[in-house]
Amino acid sequence: MSFFPNEEDRRRAVHEHLEDVLETLPWVAAIDRFQHWVYEHPGHNEEERRQAWTGIFTSFSDSVTDWSGLEDGRDYLWQKQLHLYEVPFYYIEYGMAQLGAIALWRNYNRNHSETLEAYFNALKLGNTRTIPDVYQAAGIRFDFQPAYIRELMAFVEKELAR
Repeated sequence: MSFFPNEEDRRRAVHEHLEDVLETLPWVAAIDRFQHWVYEHPGHNEEERRQAWTGIFTSFSDSVTDWSGLEDGRDYLWQKQLHLYEVPFYYIEYGMAQLGAIALWRNYNRNHSETLEAYFNALKLGNTRTIPDVYQAAGIRFDFQPAYIRELMAFVEKELAR
């Protein structure tokens, strides 16, 4: 804990990071789904794109934010994500990495030495195996099914509560 010698600062940093994770993952999913929609509908017009984004964004958003009077901002919010313009289909990797990190953290809490050994074994693979193989070597699952994500988010919620 030498990075945060003050326990209060460490707890605050962890809490803020976990809150950020809970905000970022739905955004990553919305951007990825929207990107797929855009490429699957090459002949779409601006209004269809606006409607598609709004529907996708809403499906991943909370139910408490009131966008009244801010609909234009919401309807074009996707434009702030430069990945859509610069590196298409790359943004999902942030979600993959974050979920992998959460799974590793959970494993580390269960067994420090075993998790570190698996992690280092995964790193040794470098770019010689597929991402699912690297995750498997790290002792985690390359799995984006709702049940597994719920499992990881339950771990995050427990950590937030601590």
